[in-house]
Amino acid sequence: MAGITLQSVTKAYGSQSVLNDVNLDIADGEFLTLVGPSGCGKSTTLRIIAGLEKQSTGDVFIDGNIVNETRPSQRDLAMVFQSYALYPHLTVHQNLLTPLKLRDLSALERVPLFGHLMPERRKKMSAISSEVQKVAEILKIEPLLHRKPGQLSGGQRQRVALGRAMVRNPAAFLMDEPLSNLDASLRVHMRAELSELHRELKATFIYVTHDQAEALTMSDRIAVMMDGDLLQLGPPDEVYENPNDIRVAEFIGSPKMNILPATCDEKGVISCLGQKIKVALKNIENQSVSIGIRPEHLILQPPSKASFSGKLTYKENLGSDVFLHLDIAAINQKVVIRTEPQEANSSKIGETVSFGANLNKYLVFDENGKRIDTTKEGRV
Repeated sequence: MAGITLQSVTKAYGSQSVLNDVNLDIADGEFLTLVGPSGCGKSTTLRIIAGLEKQSTGDVFIDGNIVNETRPSQRDLAMVFQSYALYPHLTVHQNLLTPLKLRDLSALERVPLFGHLMPERRKKMSAISSEVQKVAEILKIEPLLHRKPGQLSGGQRQRVALGRAMVRNPAAFLMDEPLSNLDASLRVHMRAELSELHRELKATFIYVTHDQAEALTMSDRIAVMMDGDLLQLGPPDEVYENPNDIRVAEFIGSPKMNILPATCDEKGVISCLGQKIKVALKNIENQSVSIGIRPEHLILQPPSKASFSGKLTYKENLGSDVFLHLDIAAINQKVVIRTEPQEANSSKIGETVSFGANLNKYLVFDENGKRIDTTKEGRV
C-alpha cells in the first residue's frame, strides 16, 4: 500500500486550463473522494495519478517516489472504470486470471502449447488460482466464476471489475465513477460494500464522483473541485458544516444550502430580508454579503414569532422528511425548509408560510464568495 502526493500539478490543453495548481496529500490506507460537477477536473486528476495523462507542470509521488516519467503499468495502481472494462468473451474466472497471468507468467508460459510443458508454470498457476479464489470469496462472486459478463447484472459486473483490480494487490485503487451505471437502490447497496471492502483491505482508495451522497457516506476525506481548482479538503462532516467557499456550500448538501442576500451596516450588523441577524463584523461595514443556512436549520413558526415568510409552491415528500419549497417574492428566490411529515401537513400549496432560523447556524460569505468566520471576524 502507498500514500500519494500531488505537488503544484497543473494541466492545460492548449490555452484551456483544466487543473490549476493542485496540491493533494493522500495518506496510506485513506479513502479520499474527488467530488465536483462534470468538467471540474476530477477525472483528469485521477488519470494523472494513474499515468494515463501527463501533467503540464508539477510532480506526482507514490510512496514518496517521484513518478512523473514512470509508465502506468509500473506505478502499481489498479483502476476501476465506469464501464467495467471486462473482456466479454471470457468467463469471470478468466477475467480475474488475466492480470495475474500477465504479471506473473513469461510470454512463453502464456502460450498454451509451450506453457503446459513447463513445470514452473504449474506452480505459478496454482498460486494464481489461489489468489483468484481468495478474492472471489471476499467479493462473494464464487457462484459467478463460470459465467460471462453478458450473463451478469450491473452490480455483479461491478464486483468482478473490483475483483480484477484486487487480485493484483496494488499500491492503491483508483475508481472513476464506478457506480454511475447502476440504479439508485443498487448504488446505495454498493456504497456499503465498497466501505466494508476498504475497511477489510486497509488499502488506499481514490474515488471520483459527481454524486455528493457517495462522497459524504464513504470517504475519510473529500476534496471538492470546481473549474480546475481544489476548493476544500477535509472530513465530510467538516466540509458539510463549515464550507469555506459559497460554491462548496451550494454544491455539498441535498437540497443545497439556502443562500440569501444580506447587507452589513456601518456598525457591522448584518440584515437579511429586513431582519437584523445581530452578527457584528469588523472590516466589512457597509458591504453586501450572503447568508447561508441549511434546510434543516430553518424552522416553521407562527407569524407573530417568525422572522421571514414565503409562498409555499411545492412539497417534496421523501417519507421521513418533507422539504417545503417557498417563493420569497422580495428577492425573487426560493428557500427550502426540511420538516417532519406531521408538521408539513399544516401548510398547503399557495399559502404563506412563516419561518425562522437557528441563529447559531448562519454562515456568512463575503461579496467574493469567501467564508467569513464570525467567531474570529476573519476569513476561513
